[in-house]
Formats: sequence, C-alpha cells, structure tokens
Amino acid sequence: MHQRRCRSAILALGAIASLLVPTAVAAPPAVAATPGTKKVIVQLFEWNWTSVASECTGVLGPKGYGWVQVSPPQEHVNAAPWWVSYQPVSYRIESRKGTRAQFQSMVNTCHNAGVKVIVDTVVNHMSGQENGGTGWAGTSYGHYNYPGTYGSQDFHYCGRNGNNDIVNYSDRYEVQNCELVNLADLKTESDYVRTRLAAYMNDLLSLGVDGFRMDGSKHMPAADIAAIKSKLSRSAYLVQEVIYGAGEPVQPTEYTGNGDVHEFRYGKDLARMFNSERLAYLKNFGEAWGYLPSSQAVAFVDNHDTQREGGVLTYKNGGAYALANAFMLAWPYGTPAVMSSFSFSNKDQAPPSDASNRITNTTCYAGWECEHRWRVIANMVGFNNATQGAGVSNWYDNGYQHIAFSRTGKGFLTINDEDSAITGRSYYTGLPAGRYCDVVHGDFSNGSCSGPVITVDSSGWFAATINAHDAVAIHVGARLP
Repeated sequence: MHQRRCRSAILALGAIASLLVPTAVAAPPAVAATPGTKKVIVQLFEWNWTSVASECTGVLGPKGYGWVQVSPPQEHVNAAPWWVSYQPVSYRIESRKGTRAQFQSMVNTCHNAGVKVIVDTVVNHMSGQENGGTGWAGTSYGHYNYPGTYGSQDFHYCGRNGNNDIVNYSDRYEVQNCELVNLADLKTESDYVRTRLAAYMNDLLSLGVDGFRMDGSKHMPAADIAAIKSKLSRSAYLVQEVIYGAGEPVQPTEYTGNGDVHEFRYGKDLARMFNSERLAYLKNFGEAWGYLPSSQAVAFVDNHDTQREGGVLTYKNGGAYALANAFMLAWPYGTPAVMSSFSFSNKDQAPPSDASNRITNTTCYAGWECEHRWRVIANMVGFNNATQGAGVSNWYDNGYQHIAFSRTGKGFLTINDEDSAITGRSYYTGLPAGRYCDVVHGDFSNGSCSGPVITVDSSGWFAATINAHDAVAIHVGARLP
C-alpha cells in the first residue's frame, strides 16, 4: 500500500540545496515600461522603502515580477512587534519603514524598473491601545481620539461581549461592527469616515501607487468599500482581504464587485496535498474546489498572517515550500502572490530593527528569508509570464505524488514529491522542438543556461530523471538558440 512517508533527511537536503539557490541578476535598463503580461505580486513584508527600491531595480524588474506589495506606510503605534504597522494613529506617510520622500522615491524607482506598487492599506480600524500614546512620527492619540482625523463619533461601539470585541463569526453584525482584537473600529458607513479614508488613499495615488490591498475587508460591508472606491481620484487595482469561513454569513464572493479578493483556501489546501494527501488531486485545482472565480482571485501559498497561524507551507518547509510555489506559478488559477518574509521564531517578533524600532536595510538570508529570490521561485515568475493565456493540457500523474502538465504550447512542469527518483520516463510537452533551460535548476540569460538543458524532440517529448522532492520546468521564454 502506497503511503506518504517521512521525507528522508538526505533527500530533503539535496532537494533544498538545488531549489533554494538565490538567483544572480543583471541590472535592468534605467527606464522600462510595465508590460501588461506581468501578473505576479511579491509581498516584501515589512521591508523599508530604501530596500524595496533597491530590490525593484536589482531583482524584481529583471526577474519579471509585475507588482510589489509593500507594508502599511502610514504613521503607526510606536512599538516593536510587526503588527504595529496595522495600528494607524494618523495618515502621515511617515513610519518605521521610512519617510514620505523615501516612499515617493521608492515608487518612482520601482516604476522605472517596470514594477507596479500595491500598498497594504489599513481602512477598517485605528489603534488598539487602550490608553493611547504617541505615534511613530510624534502624533498624540487616544484609543478613540485622533486629533485632526477622527473623534469618538467616528467609531463603532457594538456593546457586545463586555469589551466590544468580535467573538461570534456567525453573526454578521458582530463581524462588521465590533472590534477586531480591540482595534478601534471605524464607522465606515459614515460619509465623513469614507471621505477621510479616500483622502489618505488619494494621497498615496498622488505619489504614484498603482493599487491597494484592503486590510480587514471582511470587517466592513462590501458597500462601504465600494463607496470609498468611488471617491478615489483615479482608477487603481484593488485586492480585498476576506478570509473564507465555512457557514459564515460574510463570504468572499460579496466583495468581487469591488475588485479582486484573496483566496485563503488555496494555501491551506495546497499544504494539505503536499503534507498528507496527493498531488494527483490537483488536476482540477481552483474553481472546481469551490474557490472564487480565477479572474478575481489572488492566490498565495502563505502570507504574513497565515504563516504565523499554521496550516500552510512556509519558508521553514524548505524544498516543499519551493515546489508549492513552483506549482502556483505554473498553474493558471488567480493572480499569484509570492511571500517574502523575515525570519521569526514567535508570532509577534519584530522585523530586523535598530534600538529605536526603525527597520534596518534588508540583508537577504541574514534575518530576511527573501523567498522571492530562491532560484525556483524567481525563475518560475518568468514561466508565469511566458505562459499567460495558455490552458492546461497533457496532464499526467502516477496517482500519488508525481504530476506533470503543459501550459499548452508555452511551458511544461513536472513535480516529483515522492521519496525516490523517477527514472526511465519520457514526458510529452507539446512544445516546439528545441533545447530549453530547466529553470528550476538553472538561470536563463543572454541565450544560455547556467543549469541543465532539456531537449524536446520533433514530436514534443523529452526524457529525464526527476529526483525525489524535485521538479523540472521549461518554457518558450527560456529556449536556447
């Protein structure tokens, strides 16, 4: 009987060594247009603005990332944990990640590298500090008093559970009118509040940002978000954080009229397939599983919240995490979002910071995980770009942990998550005959490949050994002359 076995330490180390090698990239031209075919988002979680700008120029642009999602830029509570960014005290663009001028420079630099900017935008609430205090940039505030911005009349007081906190997620009123972990809940049905939130977002638009991740969207009626959106000075990409809960009254589908929505089930189900079930089950992964429509979903293996809550694969899973991202970037469901983390051992841990809590410049692999640079992930962004619009064909599986499929006429991926190598097999790709760079193990640049080369014959087949917990990927954008 075939069972999922514990990964051999030796095999796992071998797979991780081959999959996690960071990719060297050349500097891009000074100015580049942003092509519409670049869909992949990377979340540079808690990176400061100087580091984001540098990464856009040195890595994100050259590797083909279309969008960078940056952490909340507004003034926040002054403390160490990562979550202080999600506790606004004013809408000044001044935070532990940098100044307004540094933010503006970052946006311009990313645009010059062909990368658009999404801002994580906190619109549901203000701070959760019962006694108030002084914010990062010196603004004094109270739990329900933000001078010049909001007063006590601008918040919900739901009168539930002895502390106004949400307890019952089966109660729509409570979910959207009570407080999420004591965070002062904005009265988003108020025109004044909507106008003030839109003014903050319009300020960001004036600095050139291209889109918004709407934090805590589930805790606001979809109509309130629509009203805020209607006050924006120009069109912008919108993705809303709405966590699916079975049987709950507030569902992600309510929000698709405003823009895209995060599909939280994706990462949990993908982790389950890798950890305890079968990759063969992924043959119809996506809408057939009850997910949001692909055209309005943002898919992710993990994000900053889920990696701390469990039930998903994270950087701590090494090679399995790399393979899951390879699948996501190859599979045509939703807009893929790649996570780039800082290292953490407890869920409240601060990002690398100085003694004043100011976030320090990113040094990859020294406090920052930089998963988006891992060779397999960085190179599969190019696979995603090269296969836009192509359907899935030539699916193969062994019934268990070995799968393969084509993105018709444009790319091919095979993953072997068995505990032993797959040998003596040929794979039908349907690709044009030629020599292709295996982008899982090598970098394609200037017509040459730094790793293995796969030869597809005149009938569209190739033969290869696929090592345990490993993969091979080829696409028309990495074809050798």
